Amino acid sequence: MRRAVTIKHVAAEAGVSLQTVSRVINNEPNVRPVVQERVRAAVAKLGYVPSLAARRMGGSRSYLLMALNDRDRTIEGWKSGEGTDWVDQMLMGGMLKCESHGYRMIFELVDTHSDHVDAAVRGAIAALHPDGVILTPPHSENPAITGLLSGLGLPFARIASIAEGDGFAIAMDDAEAAAFAVDHLLGLGHRRIGFITGSAEYALSGARLDGYRRAMAASPHGLDESLVARGDFSYESGVAAMESLLALPERPTAVLASNDRMAHAALRTAKRQGLSVPADLSVISFDNTPLARFADLTAIIQPIAEMSAVAAECLIRATAGETDLPQRSLVPFGFAERGSTGAPKI
Repeated sequence: MRRAVTIKHVAAEAGVSLQTVSRVINNEPNVRPVVQERVRAAVAKLGYVPSLAARRMGGSRSYLLMALNDRDRTIEGWKSGEGTDWVDQMLMGGMLKCESHGYRMIFELVDTHSDHVDAAVRGAIAALHPDGVILTPPHSENPAITGLLSGLGLPFARIASIAEGDGFAIAMDDAEAAAFAVDHLLGLGHRRIGFITGSAEYALSGARLDGYRRAMAASPHGLDESLVARGDFSYESGVAAMESLLALPERPTAVLASNDRMAHAALRTAKRQGLSVPADLSVISFDNTPLARFADLTAIIQPIAEMSAVAAECLIRATAGETDLPQRSLVPFGFAERGSTGAPKI
């Protein structure tokens, strides 16, 4: 069998050290042009493909990004089996972008509510030595984590974060997305439109509520705060919120829910009470996970993969020394119209 070519073979062929080969592979400075040519000739002659370990030998970069997701919510999503693909989409966008730059991305779970979150994040950084960190909500707005990374001088990106602060903030315009959904329902002829909020722990929940309020206040029907029901992104909270909306003296004819799980709860609660969707009640959700597609829910599409890709791109370019990078990036949302929305009964 043909022996695998390693960095040691390249170094021997070129007559240089392993570190010199790594510097040339990584386009590092302080290598004489004649030596660079000798190393590149050896790489071409031997057909060498650099490994991640070889690229790290230069010492300045690890060529690794670390993504942190909330432990409890991730495990809950996996165990529920409800088709929540937030993690899958985040990994796809980040990993493919990393691959295109010769980087790797690794995924770690950390409990954002733990008293030991500082130690957990420090431990992951010490073990992996990433060039940058991608934070997903609620990590992306946890001051204990963002403050630690800022103090360490480690570049980081905050996915789905609209808060001011350090790091690259990458999000869709949640307020505009909510207003768009409301305007869609208004255009169908609805005037009493309910809203189920997300968890107050997430800044995007407030942004979505703001967008709903703005769109309703600007409509001829005005804003009715009794149509706002509190949720926390869980199915159970969606059931309770929908029951409270349906118990109003004049119930809504349409509902916008802050995630697919609560929208699914709203849909099933309405059907249990004898309502037909969309004839008696229209429902729009946020995120467009498989749950929304399987339930035929009209949904705002959260561009999770695209946001993750932008986050990875910003970190990789920052690590390469680029400074003219946007601190805030807005990624366009999408809209999928399905069978859960229609004109109200006259």
